[in-house]
Amino acid sequence: MSLKIKYADGTSGEMADANSALEIYRHSTSHLMAAAVHSLFPEVHLGIGPAISDGFYYDFERPDGFVEEDLKKIEARMKELVAQNLSFEPSIISKEEAIEFFNKQGEHLKVELIREKAGERLSCYRLGQLVDFCTGPHLCSTGQIDPDSFHVLSIAGSYWRGDEHNQQLQRIYGTAFLTPAELQDYLNQLEEAKKRDHRKLGRELDLFSISEEAGPGLIFWHPKGTRVRLIVEDFLRKELIHRGYEFVTTPHVARDVLWKTSGHYEYYRQNMYMFRIDDEEFVIKPMNCPGHIHIYKSQMKSYRDLPVRFAEFGTVYRYEKSGVLHGTLRVRGFTQDDGHIFCTPEQVYDEISNSMDLVLFIMKNFGFDQFKVELSVRDEAKKGEYAGTEEDWQMAEEALTQSLRSRGINWTRMEGEAVFYGPKIDVKLIDAIGRPWQLSTIQFDFTLPKRFNLSYIGSDGREHQPVMVHRALLGSIERFLGVLIEHYAGAFPIWLAPVQAVVIPIAERHQEYARKVLSRLTEAGFRAEIDDRNEKMGYKIRAAQTNKIPYMLVVGDKELQSGEVAVRNRFSGDEGALTLESFLEKIEGFVNNRSVRP
Repeated sequence: MSLKIKYADGTSGEMADANSALEIYRHSTSHLMAAAVHSLFPEVHLGIGPAISDGFYYDFERPDGFVEEDLKKIEARMKELVAQNLSFEPSIISKEEAIEFFNKQGEHLKVELIREKAGERLSCYRLGQLVDFCTGPHLCSTGQIDPDSFHVLSIAGSYWRGDEHNQQLQRIYGTAFLTPAELQDYLNQLEEAKKRDHRKLGRELDLFSISEEAGPGLIFWHPKGTRVRLIVEDFLRKELIHRGYEFVTTPHVARDVLWKTSGHYEYYRQNMYMFRIDDEEFVIKPMNCPGHIHIYKSQMKSYRDLPVRFAEFGTVYRYEKSGVLHGTLRVRGFTQDDGHIFCTPEQVYDEISNSMDLVLFIMKNFGFDQFKVELSVRDEAKKGEYAGTEEDWQMAEEALTQSLRSRGINWTRMEGEAVFYGPKIDVKLIDAIGRPWQLSTIQFDFTLPKRFNLSYIGSDGREHQPVMVHRALLGSIERFLGVLIEHYAGAFPIWLAPVQAVVIPIAERHQEYARKVLSRLTEAGFRAEIDDRNEKMGYKIRAAQTNKIPYMLVVGDKELQSGEVAVRNRFSGDEGALTLESFLEKIEGFVNNRSVRP
Protein backbone atom coordinates (compact mmCIF):
# COMPACT_ATOMS: atom_id res chain seq x y z
CA MET A 1 0.00 0.00 0.00
CA SER A 2 1.37 3.41 -0.99
CA LEU A 3 0.63 6.44 1.20
CA LYS A 4 0.90 10.10 0.34
CA ILE A 5 2.93 11.83 3.02
CA LYS A 6 3.96 15.39 3.81
CA TYR A 7 7.39 16.34 5.14
CA ALA A 8 8.23 19.12 7.58
CA ASP A 9 9.45 21.41 4.80
CA GLY A 10 6.07 21.20 3.06
CA THR A 11 7.11 18.85 0.27
CA SER A 12 5.09 15.73 -0.43
CA GLY A 13 5.94 12.21 -1.50
CA GLU A 14 4.81 8.61 -1.43
CA MET A 15 5.74 5.85 0.99
CA ALA A 16 5.49 2.36 -0.48
CA ASP A 17 7.51 0.42 2.11
CA ALA A 18 4.91 -1.35 4.25
CA ASN A 19 6.75 -1.05 7.58
CA SER A 20 7.58 2.64 7.14
CA ALA A 21 4.08 3.38 5.83
CA LEU A 22 2.48 1.72 8.86
CA GLU A 23 4.70 3.67 11.26
CA ILE A 24 3.77 7.00 9.60
CA TYR A 25 0.10 5.96 9.53
CA ARG A 26 0.16 5.19 13.25
CA HIS A 27 2.09 8.33 14.14
CA SER A 28 -0.40 10.43 12.19
CA THR A 29 -3.25 8.66 14.00
CA SER A 30 -1.64 9.51 17.35
CA HIS A 31 -1.77 13.21 16.33
CA LEU A 32 -5.37 12.68 15.28
CA MET A 33 -6.09 11.34 18.78
CA ALA A 34 -4.32 14.34 20.35
CA ALA A 35 -6.48 16.69 18.25
CA ALA A 36 -9.62 14.85 19.35
CA VAL A 37 -8.62 14.97 23.03
CA HIS A 38 -7.71 18.66 22.74
CA SER A 39 -11.11 19.51 21.24
CA LEU A 40 -13.05 17.51 23.83
CA PHE A 41 -10.96 18.50 26.86
CA PRO A 42 -9.36 21.93 26.21
CA GLU A 43 -7.70 21.94 29.63
CA VAL A 44 -5.30 19.11 28.76
CA HIS A 45 -1.57 19.64 28.26
CA LEU A 46 0.19 17.63 25.57
CA GLY A 47 3.12 15.30 26.17
CA ILE A 48 4.47 13.08 23.41
CA GLY A 49 2.74 10.65 21.03
CA PRO A 50 4.92 8.16 19.18
CA ALA A 51 4.09 5.14 17.07
CA ILE A 52 5.04 1.87 18.79
CA SER A 53 5.35 -1.75 17.69
CA ASP A 54 1.64 -2.53 17.97
CA GLY A 55 0.01 0.91 17.68
CA PHE A 56 0.58 4.29 19.26
CA TYR A 57 0.04 6.28 22.43
CA TYR A 58 -0.14 9.88 23.57
CA ASP A 59 0.69 11.22 27.03
CA PHE A 60 -1.56 13.90 28.49
CA GLU A 61 -1.63 15.98 31.64
CA ARG A 62 -5.19 16.59 32.80
CA PRO A 63 -6.12 17.67 36.35
CA ASP A 64 -9.21 15.43 36.55
CA GLY A 65 -7.71 12.56 34.59
CA PHE A 66 -9.49 10.33 32.12
CA VAL A 67 -11.93 7.48 32.73
CA GLU A 68 -12.84 4.49 30.56
CA GLU A 69 -16.00 6.18 29.33
CA ASP A 70 -13.86 8.92 27.76
CA LEU A 71 -12.27 6.47 25.33
CA LYS A 72 -15.45 6.02 23.28
CA LYS A 73 -15.92 9.80 23.12
CA ILE A 74 -12.34 10.25 21.93
CA GLU A 75 -12.66 7.58 19.23
CA ALA A 76 -15.96 9.06 18.01
CA ARG A 77 -14.38 12.51 17.81
CA MET A 78 -11.43 11.06 15.87
CA LYS A 79 -13.84 9.66 13.28
CA GLU A 80 -15.47 13.10 12.96
CA LEU A 81 -12.07 14.68 12.29
CA VAL A 82 -11.32 12.00 9.69
CA ALA A 83 -14.54 12.92 7.89
CA GLN A 84 -13.48 16.58 7.85
CA ASN A 85 -10.35 15.61 5.87
CA LEU A 86 -8.16 18.02 7.83
CA SER A 87 -4.71 18.72 6.41
CA PHE A 88 -1.51 18.08 8.33
CA GLU A 89 0.01 21.53 7.74
CA PRO A 90 3.75 21.69 8.42
CA SER A 91 5.84 24.79 9.10
CA ILE A 92 9.44 25.54 9.98
CA ILE A 93 9.78 28.24 12.62
CA SER A 94 12.50 29.57 14.87
CA LYS A 95 13.12 28.10 18.29
CA GLU A 96 12.22 31.44 19.93
CA GLU A 97 8.93 31.64 18.04
CA ALA A 98 8.04 28.10 19.07
CA ILE A 99 8.80 28.75 22.74
CA GLU A 100 6.73 31.93 22.67
CA PHE A 101 3.81 30.23 20.93
CA PHE A 102 3.63 27.17 23.19
CA ASN A 103 4.10 29.32 26.32
CA LYS A 104 1.02 31.29 25.31
CA GLN A 105 -0.84 28.01 24.80
CA GLY A 106 0.18 26.90 28.29
CA GLU A 107 1.92 23.83 26.85
CA HIS A 108 4.78 23.73 29.35
CA LEU A 109 5.72 20.14 28.46
CA LYS A 110 6.23 21.10 24.82
CA VAL A 111 8.28 24.14 25.87
CA GLU A 112 10.57 21.89 27.90
CA LEU A 113 11.15 19.66 24.87
CA ILE A 114 11.75 22.63 22.56
CA ARG A 115 14.28 24.23 24.92
CA GLU A 116 16.37 21.05 24.74
CA LYS A 117 16.08 20.81 20.96
CA ALA A 118 19.34 21.51 19.14
CA GLY A 119 19.36 23.99 16.29
CA GLU A 120 17.74 27.38 15.77
CA ARG A 121 14.77 26.20 13.73
CA LEU A 122 12.32 23.36 14.18
CA SER A 123 9.16 21.94 12.69
CA CYS A 124 5.55 22.07 13.85
CA TYR A 125 2.31 20.70 12.42
CA ARG A 126 -1.18 22.14 12.56
CA LEU A 127 -4.12 19.76 12.52
CA GLY A 128 -7.37 21.68 12.77
CA GLN A 129 -7.17 23.75 15.95
CA LEU A 130 -4.19 21.83 17.32
CA VAL A 131 -0.57 22.85 16.76
CA ASP A 132 2.03 20.30 17.80
CA PHE A 133 5.82 20.32 17.87
CA CYS A 134 6.91 17.32 15.76
CA THR A 135 9.50 16.49 13.12
CA GLY A 136 7.08 14.39 11.03
CA PRO A 137 6.53 13.18 8.41
CA HIS A 138 2.76 12.70 8.51
CA LEU A 139 0.01 11.81 6.12
CA CYS A 140 -1.23 14.66 3.93
CA SER A 141 -4.66 14.69 5.58
CA THR A 142 -6.92 12.85 7.97
CA GLY A 143 -8.99 11.69 4.99
CA GLN A 144 -6.27 9.11 4.29
CA ILE A 145 -7.05 7.41 7.60
CA ASP A 146 -9.73 4.75 7.35
CA PRO A 147 -12.19 5.35 10.23
CA ASP A 148 -12.57 1.58 10.58
CA SER A 149 -8.81 0.92 10.81
CA PHE A 150 -8.05 2.40 14.25
CA HIS A 151 -9.26 1.84 17.79
CA VAL A 152 -8.65 3.60 21.12
CA LEU A 153 -7.68 0.85 23.53
CA SER A 154 -6.89 1.81 27.10
CA ILE A 155 -5.66 4.28 29.71
CA ALA A 156 -2.53 3.85 31.82
CA GLY A 157 -0.44 5.94 34.16
CA SER A 158 2.92 7.24 33.01
CA TYR A 159 5.61 9.68 34.08
CA TRP A 160 6.80 12.58 32.02
CA ARG A 161 9.72 11.36 29.92
CA GLY A 162 9.64 8.02 31.72
CA ASP A 163 11.17 9.45 34.91
CA GLU A 164 9.25 8.54 38.05
CA HIS A 165 10.57 11.68 39.73
CA ASN A 166 8.64 13.80 37.21
CA GLN A 167 4.92 14.58 37.23
CA GLN A 168 2.51 11.76 36.57
CA LEU A 169 0.59 11.82 33.31
CA GLN A 170 -2.07 9.67 31.73
CA ARG A 171 -1.23 7.64 28.65
CA ILE A 172 -3.94 6.76 26.18
CA TYR A 173 -3.10 3.77 24.00
CA GLY A 174 -4.52 3.11 20.58
CA THR A 175 -3.77 0.99 17.57
CA ALA A 176 -4.10 1.43 13.83
CA PHE A 177 -3.59 -0.75 10.78
CA LEU A 178 -3.58 -0.08 7.08
CA THR A 179 -6.78 -2.08 6.60
CA PRO A 180 -9.86 -2.75 8.78
CA ALA A 181 -9.32 -6.51 8.39
CA GLU A 182 -5.85 -6.27 9.96
CA LEU A 183 -7.29 -4.22 12.82
CA GLN A 184 -10.01 -6.82 13.45
CA ASP A 185 -7.44 -9.62 13.48
CA TYR A 186 -5.44 -7.70 16.06
CA LEU A 187 -8.49 -6.98 18.23
CA ASN A 188 -9.43 -10.67 18.10
CA GLN A 189 -5.90 -11.50 19.21
CA LEU A 190 -6.23 -9.05 22.11
CA GLU A 191 -9.45 -10.73 23.24
CA GLU A 192 -7.79 -14.13 23.11
CA ALA A 193 -4.78 -12.72 24.97
CA LYS A 194 -7.07 -11.57 27.80
CA LYS A 195 -8.30 -15.14 28.24
CA ARG A 196 -4.69 -16.35 28.33
CA ASP A 197 -3.34 -13.64 30.68
CA HIS A 198 -0.85 -15.48 32.88
CA ARG A 199 -1.63 -13.21 35.84
CA LYS A 200 -5.29 -14.22 35.78
CA LEU A 201 -4.51 -17.91 35.18
CA GLY A 202 -1.76 -17.85 37.79
CA ARG A 203 -4.36 -16.94 40.42
CA GLU A 204 -7.07 -19.28 39.15
CA LEU A 205 -4.75 -22.29 38.87
CA ASP A 206 -2.91 -21.48 42.12
CA LEU A 207 0.48 -21.29 40.40
CA PHE A 208 1.98 -18.08 41.80
CA SER A 209 1.19 -14.81 43.52
CA ILE A 210 2.68 -11.34 43.96
CA SER A 211 2.45 -9.72 47.39
CA GLU A 212 2.19 -5.97 47.78
CA GLU A 213 3.35 -6.46 51.35
CA ALA A 214 6.56 -8.11 50.16
CA GLY A 215 7.00 -5.71 47.24
CA PRO A 216 6.15 -5.50 43.54
CA GLY A 217 8.07 -7.47 40.96
CA LEU A 218 8.79 -10.41 43.29
CA ILE A 219 7.18 -13.77 42.54
CA PHE A 220 5.95 -16.28 45.11
CA TRP A 221 5.72 -19.68 43.43
CA HIS A 222 3.03 -21.87 45.00
CA PRO A 223 3.35 -25.69 45.15
CA LYS A 224 1.73 -26.26 41.75
CA GLY A 225 3.72 -23.50 40.08
CA THR A 226 6.91 -24.79 41.67
CA ARG A 227 6.20 -28.26 40.28
CA VAL A 228 6.10 -26.85 36.75
CA ARG A 229 9.21 -24.80 37.42
CA LEU A 230 11.14 -27.83 38.68
CA ILE A 231 10.05 -29.91 35.68
CA VAL A 232 11.37 -27.21 33.34
CA GLU A 233 14.62 -26.86 35.29
CA ASP A 234 15.19 -30.61 35.59
CA PHE A 235 14.62 -31.12 31.87
CA LEU A 236 17.02 -28.32 31.01
CA ARG A 237 19.62 -29.39 33.58
CA LYS A 238 19.79 -32.94 32.23
CA GLU A 239 20.06 -31.69 28.66
CA LEU A 240 22.84 -29.23 29.49
CA ILE A 241 24.86 -31.86 31.33
CA HIS A 242 24.38 -34.19 28.37
CA ARG A 243 25.77 -31.46 26.11
CA GLY A 244 28.92 -30.89 28.12
CA TYR A 245 28.00 -28.08 30.49
CA GLU A 246 29.25 -27.97 34.07
CA PHE A 247 26.83 -26.50 36.61
CA VAL A 248 28.21 -23.88 38.98
CA THR A 249 26.79 -21.82 41.83
CA THR A 250 27.82 -18.23 42.52
CA PRO A 251 27.09 -15.87 45.46
CA HIS A 252 24.11 -13.56 45.43
CA VAL A 253 26.21 -10.62 46.63
CA ALA A 254 29.72 -9.35 45.93
CA ARG A 255 31.82 -6.30 46.72
CA ASP A 256 31.44 -3.29 44.46
CA VAL A 257 34.96 -3.76 43.08
CA LEU A 258 33.77 -6.80 41.11
CA TRP A 259 31.11 -4.72 39.37
CA LYS A 260 33.54 -1.87 38.79
CA THR A 261 35.86 -4.28 37.00
CA SER A 262 33.00 -5.65 34.91
CA GLY A 263 31.78 -2.17 34.04
CA HIS A 264 28.29 -2.71 35.43
CA TYR A 265 28.90 -0.25 38.27
CA GLU A 266 29.51 2.54 35.79
CA TYR A 267 26.97 1.69 33.08
CA TYR A 268 24.23 -0.20 34.95
CA ARG A 269 24.31 1.29 38.44
CA GLN A 270 20.79 2.74 38.29
CA ASN A 271 19.42 -0.82 37.98
CA MET A 272 21.46 -2.36 40.81
CA TYR A 273 20.61 -2.82 44.49
CA MET A 274 23.46 -1.91 46.85
CA PHE A 275 24.06 -2.02 50.59
CA ARG A 276 26.97 -1.67 53.03
CA ILE A 277 28.73 -4.19 55.30
CA ASP A 278 31.59 -3.03 57.57
CA ASP A 279 32.01 0.21 55.62
CA GLU A 280 32.26 -1.66 52.32
CA GLU A 281 29.75 -1.44 49.52
CA PHE A 282 28.21 -4.67 48.27
CA VAL A 283 25.96 -5.31 45.28
CA ILE A 284 23.13 -7.83 44.98
CA LYS A 285 24.04 -9.45 41.70
CA PRO A 286 22.20 -8.24 38.60
CA MET A 287 24.17 -10.63 36.37
CA ASN A 288 25.86 -14.03 36.69
CA CYS A 289 28.68 -13.35 34.21
CA PRO A 290 31.33 -12.00 36.64
CA GLY A 291 30.83 -14.99 38.93
CA HIS A 292 31.41 -17.45 36.10
CA ILE A 293 34.48 -15.49 35.05
CA HIS A 294 35.92 -15.77 38.57
CA ILE A 295 35.49 -19.54 38.50
CA TYR A 296 37.23 -19.66 35.11
CA LYS A 297 40.10 -17.55 36.48
CA SER A 298 40.57 -19.66 39.60
CA GLN A 299 42.90 -22.02 37.71
CA MET A 300 45.14 -21.50 34.70
CA LYS A 301 43.61 -23.07 31.59
CA SER A 302 45.32 -24.76 28.66
CA TYR A 303 43.91 -24.88 25.16
CA ARG A 304 43.33 -28.57 25.89
CA ASP A 305 40.86 -27.57 28.65
CA LEU A 306 38.73 -25.53 26.28
CA PRO A 307 35.91 -25.15 25.61
CA VAL A 308 34.71 -24.54 29.16
CA ARG A 309 30.93 -24.40 29.41
CA PHE A 310 29.41 -23.12 32.66
CA ALA A 311 25.67 -23.17 33.44
CA GLU A 312 23.76 -21.82 36.40
CA PHE A 313 20.16 -21.22 37.33
CA GLY A 314 21.22 -18.00 38.98
CA THR A 315 18.75 -15.71 40.71
CA VAL A 316 19.48 -12.02 40.08
CA TYR A 317 17.86 -8.75 41.09
CA ARG A 318 17.46 -5.62 38.99
CA TYR A 319 15.60 -2.42 39.66
CA GLU A 320 12.70 -1.92 37.27
CA LYS A 321 10.30 1.00 37.39
CA SER A 322 6.99 0.01 38.91
CA GLY A 323 5.12 1.11 35.79
CA VAL A 324 6.78 -1.54 33.60
CA LEU A 325 6.39 -4.50 35.97
CA HIS A 326 4.08 -7.12 34.48
CA GLY A 327 3.31 -10.40 36.23
CA THR A 328 6.19 -12.85 35.76
CA LEU A 329 7.17 -11.30 32.41
CA ARG A 330 8.82 -8.18 33.83
CA VAL A 331 10.03 -8.50 37.42
CA ARG A 332 12.71 -7.31 39.84
CA GLY A 333 13.88 -10.74 40.98
CA PHE A 334 14.29 -13.58 38.52
CA THR A 335 16.31 -16.69 37.76
CA GLN A 336 18.34 -16.81 34.56
CA ASP A 337 19.16 -20.09 32.87
CA ASP A 338 22.57 -18.63 32.32
CA GLY A 339 25.38 -20.17 30.31
CA HIS A 340 28.85 -18.91 29.46
CA ILE A 341 31.25 -20.54 27.05
CA PHE A 342 34.99 -19.86 27.05
CA CYS A 343 36.71 -21.17 23.94
CA THR A 344 39.47 -20.64 21.39
CA PRO A 345 38.76 -18.78 18.12
CA GLU A 346 39.00 -22.11 16.28
CA GLN A 347 36.20 -23.55 18.43
CA VAL A 348 33.79 -20.63 18.01
CA TYR A 349 31.78 -21.96 15.07
CA ASP A 350 31.13 -25.34 16.70
CA GLU A 351 30.09 -23.68 19.97
CA ILE A 352 27.69 -21.30 18.23
CA SER A 353 26.27 -24.17 16.19
CA ASN A 354 25.81 -26.32 19.28
CA SER A 355 24.10 -23.44 21.06
CA MET A 356 21.77 -22.90 18.12
CA ASP A 357 20.91 -26.60 18.02
CA LEU A 358 20.14 -26.45 21.72
CA VAL A 359 17.82 -23.46 21.24
CA LEU A 360 15.89 -25.27 18.50
CA PHE A 361 15.72 -28.46 20.58
CA ILE A 362 14.31 -26.58 23.56
CA MET A 363 11.71 -24.75 21.45
CA LYS A 364 10.49 -27.98 19.86
CA ASN A 365 10.17 -29.82 23.15
CA PHE A 366 8.13 -27.07 24.75
CA GLY A 367 5.76 -26.96 21.80
CA PHE A 368 6.94 -23.86 19.92
CA ASP A 369 6.96 -24.59 16.20
CA GLN A 370 7.44 -21.07 14.86
CA PHE A 371 10.09 -18.48 15.56
CA LYS A 372 11.82 -15.39 14.20
CA VAL A 373 15.56 -14.90 14.25
CA GLU A 374 17.40 -11.59 14.35
CA LEU A 375 21.13 -11.11 13.80
CA SER A 376 22.23 -7.90 15.51
CA VAL A 377 25.42 -6.41 14.05
CA ARG A 378 27.30 -3.14 14.52
CA ASP A 379 26.76 0.13 12.73
CA GLU A 380 29.53 0.14 10.14
CA ALA A 381 29.66 3.94 10.24
CA LYS A 382 30.50 3.87 13.98
CA LYS A 383 33.04 1.07 14.17
CA GLY A 384 35.21 3.01 16.60
CA GLU A 385 32.50 2.94 19.26
CA TYR A 386 32.55 -0.86 19.61
CA ALA A 387 34.81 -3.07 21.72
CA GLY A 388 36.98 -5.69 20.07
CA THR A 389 39.14 -5.69 16.97
CA GLU A 390 38.05 -5.77 13.35
CA GLU A 391 39.13 -9.41 13.26
CA ASP A 392 36.99 -10.16 16.35
CA TRP A 393 33.86 -8.77 14.73
CA GLN A 394 34.43 -10.47 11.40
CA MET A 395 35.06 -13.80 13.10
CA ALA A 396 32.00 -13.49 15.35
CA GLU A 397 29.60 -12.35 12.65
CA GLU A 398 30.78 -15.07 10.28
CA ALA A 399 30.29 -17.75 12.95
CA LEU A 400 26.76 -16.53 13.71
CA THR A 401 25.83 -16.21 10.04
CA GLN A 402 27.22 -19.60 9.08
CA SER A 403 25.41 -21.28 11.95
CA LEU A 404 22.07 -19.89 10.73
CA ARG A 405 22.78 -20.52 7.06
CA SER A 406 23.85 -24.14 7.59
CA ARG A 407 20.49 -24.86 9.26
CA GLY A 408 18.44 -23.18 6.56
CA ILE A 409 17.17 -20.60 9.04
CA ASN A 410 15.89 -17.28 7.70
CA TRP A 411 16.95 -14.26 9.69
CA THR A 412 16.64 -10.50 9.75
CA ARG A 413 19.88 -8.56 9.83
CA MET A 414 19.57 -5.77 12.42
CA GLU A 415 22.10 -3.13 11.42
CA GLY A 416 23.40 -1.13 14.36
CA GLU A 417 21.46 -3.21 16.91
CA ALA A 418 24.47 -5.04 18.36
CA VAL A 419 25.51 -3.95 21.83
CA PHE A 420 28.94 -2.35 21.99
CA TYR A 421 30.66 -5.52 23.23
CA GLY A 422 29.66 -7.94 20.44
CA PRO A 423 27.14 -9.21 17.87
CA LYS A 424 24.34 -11.59 18.81
CA ILE A 425 21.51 -13.85 17.67
CA ASP A 426 18.07 -13.32 19.21
CA VAL A 427 15.38 -15.96 18.76
CA LYS A 428 11.78 -14.83 19.20
CA LEU A 429 9.29 -17.62 19.79
CA ILE A 430 5.84 -17.29 18.24
CA ASP A 431 3.09 -18.41 20.59
CA ALA A 432 -0.26 -20.06 19.90
CA ILE A 433 -1.95 -16.76 18.98
CA GLY A 434 0.90 -15.38 16.89
CA ARG A 435 2.72 -13.17 19.38
CA PRO A 436 6.54 -13.01 19.35
CA TRP A 437 8.44 -13.43 22.63
CA GLN A 438 12.12 -12.59 23.02
CA LEU A 439 13.68 -15.44 25.02
CA SER A 440 16.81 -17.08 23.58
CA THR A 441 20.06 -15.18 22.97
CA ILE A 442 23.55 -16.13 21.80
CA GLN A 443 25.85 -13.17 22.47
CA PHE A 444 29.55 -12.58 21.82
CA ASP A 445 31.49 -10.56 24.40
CA PHE A 446 34.81 -8.90 23.54
CA THR A 447 34.85 -6.74 26.70
CA LEU A 448 34.70 -8.92 29.82
CA PRO A 449 37.61 -11.23 28.87
CA LYS A 450 39.75 -8.12 28.48
CA ARG A 451 38.45 -6.37 31.63
CA PHE A 452 39.13 -9.46 33.74
CA ASN A 453 42.37 -10.31 31.94
CA LEU A 454 41.26 -13.84 31.03
CA SER A 455 43.75 -16.13 29.36
CA TYR A 456 44.66 -19.67 28.42
CA ILE A 457 47.96 -21.24 27.38
CA GLY A 458 47.89 -22.00 23.67
CA SER A 459 49.66 -24.76 21.78
CA ASP A 460 52.53 -22.30 21.23
CA GLY A 461 53.11 -22.08 24.99
CA ARG A 462 52.00 -18.45 25.10
CA GLU A 463 49.02 -16.79 26.80
CA HIS A 464 45.97 -15.98 24.66
CA GLN A 465 42.63 -14.37 25.44
CA PRO A 466 39.65 -16.74 25.15
CA VAL A 467 36.49 -15.96 23.25
CA MET A 468 33.50 -15.56 25.58
CA VAL A 469 29.91 -16.33 24.56
CA HIS A 470 26.85 -15.59 26.71
CA ARG A 471 24.04 -18.07 26.07
CA ALA A 472 20.49 -17.93 27.43
CA LEU A 473 17.85 -20.42 26.31
CA LEU A 474 14.77 -19.40 28.27
CA GLY A 475 15.93 -15.89 29.13
CA SER A 476 14.60 -16.24 32.66
CA ILE A 477 12.61 -19.00 34.32
CA GLU A 478 9.93 -16.52 35.41
CA ARG A 479 9.45 -15.02 31.97
CA PHE A 480 9.47 -18.41 30.25
CA LEU A 481 6.84 -19.82 32.59
CA GLY A 482 4.67 -16.77 31.98
CA VAL A 483 4.98 -17.34 28.25
CA LEU A 484 4.22 -21.06 28.68
CA ILE A 485 1.07 -20.30 30.67
CA GLU A 486 -0.18 -17.95 27.95
CA HIS A 487 0.88 -20.22 25.09
CA TYR A 488 -1.12 -23.15 26.52
CA ALA A 489 -3.79 -20.96 28.17
CA GLY A 490 -2.87 -22.73 31.43
CA ALA A 491 -3.65 -26.18 29.97
CA PHE A 492 -0.14 -27.60 30.09
CA PRO A 493 0.86 -30.74 28.17
CA ILE A 494 0.73 -33.78 30.37
CA TRP A 495 4.51 -33.88 30.85
CA LEU A 496 4.42 -30.33 32.27
CA ALA A 497 1.07 -30.38 34.08
CA PRO A 498 1.40 -29.80 37.85
CA VAL A 499 -1.39 -32.38 38.35
CA GLN A 500 -1.48 -35.02 35.62
CA ALA A 501 -4.49 -36.96 36.82
CA VAL A 502 -7.24 -36.71 39.42
CA VAL A 503 -8.93 -39.80 40.79
CA ILE A 504 -12.68 -39.30 41.32
CA PRO A 505 -14.63 -41.83 43.43
CA ILE A 506 -18.35 -41.80 42.60
CA ALA A 507 -19.48 -42.56 46.15
CA GLU A 508 -17.99 -42.94 49.60
CA ARG A 509 -17.80 -46.74 49.21
CA HIS A 510 -15.41 -46.28 46.28
CA GLN A 511 -12.89 -44.14 48.17
CA GLU A 512 -10.73 -47.01 49.42
CA TYR A 513 -10.24 -48.28 45.85
CA ALA A 514 -9.65 -44.70 44.67
CA ARG A 515 -6.85 -44.31 47.21
CA LYS A 516 -5.23 -47.53 45.97
CA VAL A 517 -5.35 -46.11 42.43
CA LEU A 518 -3.80 -42.87 43.67
CA SER A 519 -1.07 -44.77 45.51
CA ARG A 520 -0.18 -46.72 42.35
CA LEU A 521 -0.05 -43.53 40.26
CA THR A 522 2.20 -41.82 42.80
CA GLU A 523 4.41 -44.92 43.07
CA ALA A 524 4.85 -44.83 39.28
CA GLY A 525 6.04 -41.23 39.50
CA PHE A 526 2.91 -39.47 38.26
CA ARG A 527 1.56 -36.32 39.81
CA ALA A 528 -1.95 -37.21 40.92
CA GLU A 529 -4.62 -36.14 43.39
CA ILE A 530 -7.92 -37.51 44.68
CA ASP A 531 -11.18 -35.58 44.78
CA ASP A 532 -13.09 -37.35 47.55
CA ARG A 533 -15.32 -34.40 48.41
CA ASN A 534 -18.99 -35.07 49.08
CA GLU A 535 -20.05 -33.51 45.78
CA LYS A 536 -21.82 -34.73 42.66
CA MET A 537 -19.81 -36.30 39.85
CA GLY A 538 -20.61 -33.51 37.39
CA TYR A 539 -19.32 -30.93 39.84
CA LYS A 540 -16.04 -32.81 40.32
CA ILE A 541 -15.49 -33.24 36.60
CA ARG A 542 -16.17 -29.56 35.95
CA ALA A 543 -13.71 -28.68 38.72
CA ALA A 544 -11.04 -30.85 37.10
CA GLN A 545 -11.73 -29.22 33.72
CA THR A 546 -11.53 -25.75 35.26
CA ASN A 547 -8.22 -26.66 36.88
CA LYS A 548 -7.07 -27.92 33.46
CA ILE A 549 -6.05 -31.37 34.73
CA PRO A 550 -5.27 -33.59 31.72
CA TYR A 551 -6.89 -36.82 32.98
CA MET A 552 -9.80 -37.73 35.22
CA LEU A 553 -9.99 -41.34 36.44
CA VAL A 554 -13.51 -42.13 37.60
CA VAL A 555 -14.06 -45.18 39.82
CA GLY A 556 -17.45 -46.67 40.77
CA ASP A 557 -18.96 -50.12 41.29
CA LYS A 558 -18.04 -51.35 37.82
CA GLU A 559 -14.41 -50.24 38.13
CA LEU A 560 -14.15 -51.60 41.65
CA GLN A 561 -15.22 -55.04 40.45
CA SER A 562 -13.11 -55.09 37.29
CA GLY A 563 -10.02 -53.44 38.76
CA GLU A 564 -10.15 -50.77 36.04
CA VAL A 565 -10.56 -47.01 35.82
CA ALA A 566 -12.94 -45.02 33.60
CA VAL A 567 -10.67 -42.63 31.74
CA ARG A 568 -11.68 -39.14 30.70
CA ASN A 569 -9.30 -36.54 29.23
CA ARG A 570 -9.85 -32.83 29.07
CA PHE A 571 -9.54 -32.70 25.27
CA SER A 572 -11.91 -35.36 23.96
CA GLY A 573 -13.90 -36.52 26.96
CA ASP A 574 -14.56 -40.18 27.77
CA GLU A 575 -12.02 -42.76 26.57
CA GLY A 576 -13.64 -45.79 28.15
CA ALA A 577 -12.36 -48.20 30.77
CA LEU A 578 -8.71 -49.28 31.06
CA THR A 579 -6.74 -51.32 33.50
CA LEU A 580 -4.60 -49.05 35.63
CA GLU A 581 -1.41 -50.55 34.22
CA SER A 582 -2.61 -49.92 30.65
CA PHE A 583 -3.38 -46.33 31.55
CA LEU A 584 0.04 -45.88 33.15
CA GLU A 585 1.76 -47.31 30.08
CA LYS A 586 -0.25 -44.99 27.84
CA ILE A 587 0.49 -41.73 29.61
CA GLU A 588 4.09 -42.76 30.26
CA GLY A 589 4.52 -42.71 26.49
CA PHE A 590 3.01 -39.21 26.27
CA VAL A 591 5.31 -37.99 29.04
CA ASN A 592 8.46 -39.58 27.59
CA ASN A 593 7.70 -38.15 24.14
CA ARG A 594 6.77 -34.78 25.67
CA SER A 595 3.60 -34.79 23.61
CA VAL A 596 1.72 -31.51 23.39
CA ARG A 597 -1.63 -33.35 23.30
CA PRO A 598 -2.64 -36.98 23.83
